Amino acid sequence: MTGIDAARTARRGNPSYVWRAGQERRLQMILDWAPAGLQRVLVNGCGVGMYLRALRDSVPEVHGIDIEGDHLRAALANLPGAPLNLSRGEQLPFADGCFDLVLSHEVLEHVQDDRRAAVEMVRTLRVGGRAIIFAPNRLYPFETHGHYWQGEYNFGNTPLINYLPDSLRKRLAPHVRVYTSFDLLDLFVGLPVLVRRHTQIFPGYDGIAARKPLLGRSLRQLTYKLEQTPMTLFGISHFLVLEKVEAAKAL
Repeated sequence: MTGIDAARTARRGNPSYVWRAGQERRLQMILDWAPAGLQRVLVNGCGVGMYLRALRDSVPEVHGIDIEGDHLRAALANLPGAPLNLSRGEQLPFADGCFDLVLSHEVLEHVQDDRRAAVEMVRTLRVGGRAIIFAPNRLYPFETHGHYWQGEYNFGNTPLINYLPDSLRKRLAPHVRVYTSFDLLDLFVGLPVLVRRHTQIFPGYDGIAARKPLLGRSLRQLTYKLEQTPMTLFGISHFLVLEKVEAAKAL
């Protein structure tokens, strides 16, 4: 990884470049919790367009935004004519109430101002529309975005960083946020939304499954069962579904 690539990976993370079992499972969760009458979707932080492509099979109109021009160029090459926009999650270039669903897939942790990004997601939803958010869980035993040590960025999973006090964690992982349940919900306090679903999910272990299929399948079976127990609190990501309501019914 070059210095430039490492710096961008640290700041923005890596988008999904392949479609595997883990993404397919998350897609089904998105569709299961989407509002009725789904017509217009925004993928907020669309990367190279993997979820754009997948959602276009089920939704008439799917828009994407991303802050990285290289990602959008790759998305447009994969999806010619797709409505894409180079913009920040904190300043969405769309009118109020214009989407039925806004998807934020592992993006909030990278934006400059996550509260402002939350406000913008809700602003662009119609009443009855839903925001579906995947974001990293502080209780997961690994920091998946790498860490810094002596000024050098080290890509990969690092154990136990997220269990450190904030002052220490920020020295090792200043480039990315991670959320407790309280932290994530706090972003939306005072906004006109209700929580329809909030849980944590475990990874798909797609990389392990590609190298060692039996081990990968076993890990999936075990940890997906754990999602039905209190151990789900230690999953890799939050899965949060918020529905926009009239202001008087807000969170």
